[in-house]
Amino acid sequence: QVQLVESGGDLVQPGGSLRLSCAVSGSSGTIQNMGWFRQALGKQRELVAKIISSSTTVFADSVKGRFTISRDNTKNTVYLQMDSLIPEDTGVYYCNVMIYVLTEDRYFEVWGQGTLVTVSS
Repeated sequence: QVQLVESGGDLVQPGGSLRLSCAVSGSSGTIQNMGWFRQALGKQRELVAKIISSSTTVFADSVKGRFTISRDNTKNTVYLQMDSLIPEDTGVYYCNVMIYVLTEDRYFEVWGQGTLVTVSS
């Protein structure tokens, strides 16, 4: 069974930095896209960033220039480096991965449990 273990959420002051990590285990397929979504209180879940390959990344406009996403394929882990944090970045951050299983010729989307990021003074 595929499991995503997230870490790194915390309380941080505005202007501070955090790094989120998400490690994938139990996968028998090939991990394709890896990314992060977030959900603020009372709002819909939204894409923050995703990485399709080592060099192809997508970012929400609100985090461009402040957040960086990377992945370590040897560890099946995706990272989200968040700098210059602002209160609007507060929310639960969810890891999301797409896995392709060759024997079934299908894709599986898997979500993490979420990690809370709070930006406040």
